[in-house]
Amino acid sequence: MHSILAVDDSASMRKMVSFTLVGAGYHVVEAVDGQDALDKAQAQTFDLVLTDQNMPRLDGLGLTRKLREMPAFQTTPILILTTESSDDMKQAGRAAGATGWLVKPFDPNRLIEIIRKVIR
Repeated sequence: MHSILAVDDSASMRKMVSFTLVGAGYHVVEAVDGQDALDKAQAQTFDLVLTDQNMPRLDGLGLTRKLREMPAFQTTPILILTTESSDDMKQAGRAAGATGWLVKPFDPNRLIEIIRKVIR
């Protein structure tokens, strides 16, 4: 079973994402912000990271950059799921090492489709 780290400072968004992913057969570990996610990523590996952008302590781009510095996460797909939709932000995401950029609100079926395409 593939393991996904779902990162969002909104409890309701974490629950919606988790519900969607668990329903599709994934094991989900939730993190409340980028720093919490980084701590969890240092304790175990994941097949995919799905992170919000705007969070306290460490945002999605900062988390992506820090994960990419870790050998275990250099090739792990990282998807940013956020309300941010500007081309500048998407470019910053690519520059940080994000695999993809999804805009909230998300379509559960589309989210699963994208994850299936990028997960190993």
